Amino acid sequence: MVPSVKPQGVTHQATTTTRGQLLSRRPHLTRRLAQLYGGLTLYGASSALLVRSGLGLEPWNVLHQGLAERTGLSMGLVLTVVGAVVLLLWVPLRQRPGLGTVSNVLVIGAAMDATLAVAPDAHGLPARIASMVAGIVLNGAATGLYIAARFGPGPRDGLMTGLHLRTGLSVRLVRTAVEITVVATGLALGGSAGVGTLLYAVSIGPLAQVFLRVFAVPPAPGGGAVVATGRPRRAILRR
Repeated sequence: MVPSVKPQGVTHQATTTTRGQLLSRRPHLTRRLAQLYGGLTLYGASSALLVRSGLGLEPWNVLHQGLAERTGLSMGLVLTVVGAVVLLLWVPLRQRPGLGTVSNVLVIGAAMDATLAVAPDAHGLPARIASMVAGIVLNGAATGLYIAARFGPGPRDGLMTGLHLRTGLSVRLVRTAVEITVVATGLALGGSAGVGTLLYAVSIGPLAQVFLRVFAVPPAPGGGAVVATGRPRRAILRR
C-alpha cells in the first residue's frame, strides 16, 4: 500500500486563501461598524433638533420628554433607561439582542444629550420649521445607516416584532397600538406633540426606505457577513 501524501502546496494555498478572505472582510466589517455608530449618533443628534424646534417629537420621545419633565433627568438619560427597560421585556418574548441593540440603548441617549448641550433653541417660525425638517430628514438618514449595518434591531423594534410573533397581530397594528400608548402617556406626563410628530409619522418610513438603499452594505467578499446577517427588508423603522 502506498501511503498517501498531502501536498504541501495545497495546504499552503488553502491557508493563504483563508487568510486573504479574512483580510478582505476587515474593511467590510469596519464599514458596518462605522455605519452602526455613525447612524446611532446621528439619530440622537437629529432627535435633539426636533426637541429644539418645539414643534413636536417622535412618538417615543414624547414619552421620554414627559418622563424627563417629571423626574428632572435629562432626556438622553431617560431614553437610555427606557431603552434598557424595554430590552428587559425581550426576555419573556424570547427576542435575542445584537450588538446594534445594546449600542442603540447606550449611544442614542448620549448623542442626544451632547447635542442638546450645544444646540440652542430655535427662535422664530422659519428657524423652528428648518430645525424640524432637518431633524426628520437626518433621522431618516440615521435610520437607514444603522439598520443597513445589520447588527440587530433597536429595543423598541424588537418589542414590536416580539409582540407580533407572540400575539399573532400584524406588525402595523402592534406598532400603532404601542405608539399611541406611548404618545398618550407622554402627553399626560408633560411631553410635547405637534405638527412635527405628525410629519414624522408619515415621512419617516419613506425616508428610511430611501436611505436603506443608499447605505446598503454589499455581502462580505468570500462569504457571509461576519457578525449579523440578513437584509433589512422587514425592518419596522423605529428605535
